[in-house]
Amino acid sequence: MYDKFVAQKLIDLWLTEDIGCFDLTAQLMVDAKAQATFYMNAREEMTLAGVEVAAQVFRSYDPSCKVELRCNDGDVVEKGTVLMVISGPGQSLLTAERTALNIAQRLSGIATETAKYVKAIEHTKARLLDTRKTTPGLRMLEKHAAVCGGALNHRLGLDSGVMLKDNHIAVCGSIEAAVKRARRHLPALTKIEVEADRIEQVREALDAGADVIMLDNMENEAMVEAVRLVNGRALVEASGGIRLDTIAGKAETGVDFVSTSRPFQSAPAVDIGLDDEA
Repeated sequence: MYDKFVAQKLIDLWLTEDIGCFDLTAQLMVDAKAQATFYMNAREEMTLAGVEVAAQVFRSYDPSCKVELRCNDGDVVEKGTVLMVISGPGQSLLTAERTALNIAQRLSGIATETAKYVKAIEHTKARLLDTRKTTPGLRMLEKHAAVCGGALNHRLGLDSGVMLKDNHIAVCGSIEAAVKRARRHLPALTKIEVEADRIEQVREALDAGADVIMLDNMENEAMVEAVRLVNGRALVEASGGIRLDTIAGKAETGVDFVSTSRPFQSAPAVDIGLDDEA
């Protein structure tokens, strides 16, 4: 769910940032000919994401490094699981270690948090959507992590679909005018989503022919009414301030999707280590 060519550009930037001119410690303390083997271990239960990128970090820094993946992105692993085995020049492994661990810990943290949200609504028909509230520069990989955790991607970028929010509608004068203007030049397979925070806006979006209606910060009772009004004529998404303790109630209103940025914004990095033994 990510492009390795684009990931390589990111990896080059990460390594350049971390290494600076050269790894002073590794070059002073480790003989250039010394070989080593390390094990990347999960130190807690987690849903994995980013282990394949981490492997690419080692190979990118030194192509002579040999990486054996023991697990894959999307796997749910227990504490103590060996994620990968890395062998090669000791200097290279120690230099690339922090960058590889950072990205695996960050992305697996997002995947693990996302999985909690997915589980909270598994008794409903609703599917979890992510958002564009990602770390600048890491959107592709963070959205990959969300998918590893069981979510679906919302828009990958502004070119992925039309979302008409209150300011767009204000500029155009009405929901009807905004949808009509967007529809006139829209690519054939692209959807139009309209944000609504009142029932009358839901009705207007339906009449205008919106493909998706986002119920923004609505109370649950109003969302139930909105779903009944839509009656399958458009897809319905719940959004706005949704947390782990409130998502089940939102999903139980009958919406098709629930979107939240919380897994991106609040997920702690998981504990993954690089050890000299499994």
